[in-house]
Amino acid sequence: MANVVYHADVALKDLGGGVSRRVLAYTPQLMIVEVNFEKGGEGSVHTHPHSQSTYVLSGRFRFNVDGEGVEVGPGDTLAFPPDIPHGTLCLEAGTLLDIFTPMREDFVQ
Repeated sequence: MANVVYHADVALKDLGGGVSRRVLAYTPQLMIVEVNFEKGGEGSVHTHPHSQSTYVLSGRFRFNVDGEGVEVGPGDTLAFPPDIPHGTLCLEAGTLLDIFTPMREDFVQ
């Protein structure tokens, strides 16, 4: 059975600092998460044991990936292997779609 999640049914979780998150559909092996940023919002550099792909839905972001900077905008994508330090600064308000494998249990506890 598919896990169907209706966007309107999931409240945004305010993470502070101009960042909010909406956990969308997931299974134990895969998770989709919408992350909204106000201009200047920051996802601090961090690591986790999950593989991650990020799709820029809107806005502009400067990512720090393993100490290297890259600027991305709508339609651009990034992929991070497990345990690679990464973070982002929002240059223009926007939304990222993050996909994790396996799912992030810490996001649903």
